[in-house]
Amino acid sequence: MSGEPQTAASDSSSGAEQNPYGGASAPGGPKRVRTRHFQNAKRDGIKITGLTSYDQLTARIFDEAGIDFLLVGDSAGNNVFGHETTLPVTVDELIPLARAVAGAVTRAFVIADMPFGSYENGPEDALHTAVRFMKETGAHAVKLEGGERSYKQIRRIVQAGIPVMAHIGYTPQSEHGLGGHVIQGRGEGVQQLLADAKAVQDAGAFAVVLEMVPADAARQVTELLDIPTISVGAGPHTDGQLLVWTDWAGLTIGRVPKFVKQYANLAGILSDAAKEWRADVEAGSYPNSEHSYE
Repeated sequence: MSGEPQTAASDSSSGAEQNPYGGASAPGGPKRVRTRHFQNAKRDGIKITGLTSYDQLTARIFDEAGIDFLLVGDSAGNNVFGHETTLPVTVDELIPLARAVAGAVTRAFVIADMPFGSYENGPEDALHTAVRFMKETGAHAVKLEGGERSYKQIRRIVQAGIPVMAHIGYTPQSEHGLGGHVIQGRGEGVQQLLADAKAVQDAGAFAVVLEMVPADAARQVTELLDIPTISVGAGPHTDGQLLVWTDWAGLTIGRVPKFVKQYANLAGILSDAAKEWRADVEAGSYPNSEHSYE
């Protein structure tokens, strides 16, 4: 989205736009990504980029790199808190993470994930959770899982003026009900996927995540909808792509999903650095005079 033409972002500057950390957005890129930029990107065929983030350090780096949106995901359950699933994560645990991310960025659109149990009871509970995220974190939108079953929740939140990113296909909070990490939208399942997609659009979602669905099914959804589609393992025919940053950067230990391309090996880099530091300390070569005060 950083290559968006001037007409797609009315708050754009002319020429390269500098951010506080020394980076530069592409000429004509938006100073702050808004929901309208998602819509403009779909209209103009510009791919949208998203990564998860759970802290101010990665948020600043990704913001400077021009990533369009950062999701403070309940995937923190796996990547921050050490749980096997996202189910144990609470609103109170995600709020400080979302506050850290939102406070660190100047351009990226920050979305807070609504964890399991925080919206299933109905529209008013969903609105209460969404309001907490907006008031206590500085996030710009919320995300929740479910298609037709979450229609009323999405509609109520949107009516209150809060942007909602929907999430259909494989929904991790329903992992046990779905029978594990099972690809959704195959065969006759594509009809339910299309119905879910239409439901979240009708409810007012500004975009929808499609997770672990066949590429052709994702293409059908993308062609059906007026709102942007964001792929998490849904192939190339969507309007954008989202990955969990620890998977993408090679920090995840253990199973990495098939759809993830690893762009770095941070686990290896950190391990090598830790071993080198330990060896220096044990050998007495750190700290030396260069790293000592006189």
